[in-house]
Amino acid sequence: MNKAINFLKESVAELRKSTWLSRQEVVQSTFLVAIVVLLVAIYVSVIDYGLTELLGKVIGGN
Repeated sequence: MNKAINFLKESVAELRKSTWLSRQEVVQSTFLVAIVVLLVAIYVSVIDYGLTELLGKVIGGN
C-alpha cells in the first residue's frame, strides 16, 4: 500500500513540474490538427478512388 501512495505522491509532484499550454495554444494546436486530418482524409480518398477506378478497369467491370 505504501508503494501505491508513494507512486501517487511522485506522480502529483511530476505533474506540478509540467508546463501546461495556454488556452490559445490549445485552440491553435487543435485547429492545426483538424486541418492536417482533413488534408490526409482528402489524400486517402483521392488515392482510394483512383485505385478503385484502376482496379475496375483491370478487372473489366467499368
